[in-house]
Amino acid sequence: MTNRQQRVRYKIKKFSNRKRLTIFRSNNHIYAQLIDDKNGTTIVSSSSIEKSLREKDLSRKEIAEEIGKNIAKKIISKGIDEVAFDRGRYKYHGVIKILADAARSEGLKF
Repeated sequence: MTNRQQRVRYKIKKFSNRKRLTIFRSNNHIYAQLIDDKNGTTIVSSSSIEKSLREKDLSRKEIAEEIGKNIAKKIISKGIDEVAFDRGRYKYHGVIKILADAARSEGLKF
């Protein structure tokens, strides 16, 4: 774990009792999952390796937007509307920002 990742996660866990929306970005794919830290379980997840997204011919930014909308719909369908956004070791720009803005546009609050 990098220093930035530790700092971000510490602040989220210390000051928030919300479930954590975590983002992971590799060179090829983007993953988002909602984690319940009390039980240590993943509630919902969405990623660029899902069949529905792989079939579409989208750019990396469009994929991030689709994942943001997808994960927000799944989270809201579970009855959760407020989450803590864990950007991990990534700066809040580029595909991370696009994903977060898309999730907010679907009604998710963080």
